[in-house]
Amino acid sequence: MTDLLRVLIERWREDPGSTYRTWFLWDERLKNFRSIRRGIEQVVEEIEAGTFGNVYKGSSLETIVGSIAEQRQIFKGADHAFLWKPKLRIPDIYENSGNQRAFGRLLHHCSCCSTEQELVDGIETIDRLAIKGLGPAVANLLYFLHPTLMPPFNTAIVNGFNAVTGSKVKLGRWDQYLAMRRGILELNRSYRDLLSNDLGAIAGFLFDVGTGRFTAPPAGTSDSAKDAWLSELSKARESAKRLEAPIAVARENDLTHTEVQAWLRDLGLALGYRVWIAANDRGRPYNGATLAAGCIDRLPPSVEEAAGAESIRLIDVLWIDAASRVTAAFEVEHTTSIYSGIVRMLDLALSSDLHATGGLFLVAPDGRENEVRNQLRRPAFSRVADLQVRFLPYGELERNKDAIARFGTGMKGIEAIARLL
Repeated sequence: MTDLLRVLIERWREDPGSTYRTWFLWDERLKNFRSIRRGIEQVVEEIEAGTFGNVYKGSSLETIVGSIAEQRQIFKGADHAFLWKPKLRIPDIYENSGNQRAFGRLLHHCSCCSTEQELVDGIETIDRLAIKGLGPAVANLLYFLHPTLMPPFNTAIVNGFNAVTGSKVKLGRWDQYLAMRRGILELNRSYRDLLSNDLGAIAGFLFDVGTGRFTAPPAGTSDSAKDAWLSELSKARESAKRLEAPIAVARENDLTHTEVQAWLRDLGLALGYRVWIAANDRGRPYNGATLAAGCIDRLPPSVEEAAGAESIRLIDVLWIDAASRVTAAFEVEHTTSIYSGIVRMLDLALSSDLHATGGLFLVAPDGRENEVRNQLRRPAFSRVADLQVRFLPYGELERNKDAIARFGTGMKGIEAIARLL
């Protein structure tokens, strides 16, 4: 007998508009894991120190959850569960200090533990407290701590799971989430060759079923039902065309990001620097070659051995001088949150004498300057003020890069067209 679910997963993997192609295989996805983990650590530290406060807006939690919510379509709306609803007094972690500390303990426990049972124990502990409004949406934070053990959670994923398995999992309850998690792990084991150890893959599949991009296989065994479903599946690409516009925009954004990295690569090489391209971007195609063409294959030992090396390797572009110091670091923020880029710059800045003061640049479209400045006013970025980070607009870079490459020396040209934040 044909395994219809296997047929569906195979078709899902092939679909250029599926979350598998647009999010799970997205080059920027893995860059966010370390920065989000660092953000969770900051939330825990503030709660333990009693400095978190009693409002969501402007808090370190809003910064990190907002960063998650901006990760393509699967996490859209991830921040809704954490927004303060004054009439309902939920989620009750802003006005109730005891609940806030319990929430901090859960995040700390899950950050430190490494086994499935320890994670479940932590969830069951918080569940027994019955904190009003603090439900399985927290799993979206836990996923970034343990992607092979904790699947993301939202309404579409639940709907997709119920459709595929015939279950009746309900929203908003931790015991229901844990039951769904067990089912997801079993599904993942059965179709591991098509999915991944990272539960983001199967969560993306269930999300696409839950949003109606694909229809789950029929529960019945009749040949007519199977034939009808297979016929519908063959037409799925046609019916999915209405979803292609935002996907096309996302792809265009990726191309623009790559182009700006290439501008900075070429400018750095012209000025005599050795250039490093982010580890996960090196193989991106650009103008008939890879983005890393002409660049160094390995970071200098002083950088490779630094405490924050894992994060530094993911900075979009680094210019490195003859003494193996990072003269300039560039994070290109085309449409996404600036959070991850700032965390990577902090890792570089705090790693001894690896960089020259004033060589940190946020590169973004001209119209994002006010947004970037507003973001940097958040308490979560309070340490950034001492780093002399500069805003480098696309327009200034495009207009002046050739002249700087031809007539410039050192950092003077690039600093002249950037603005101190």
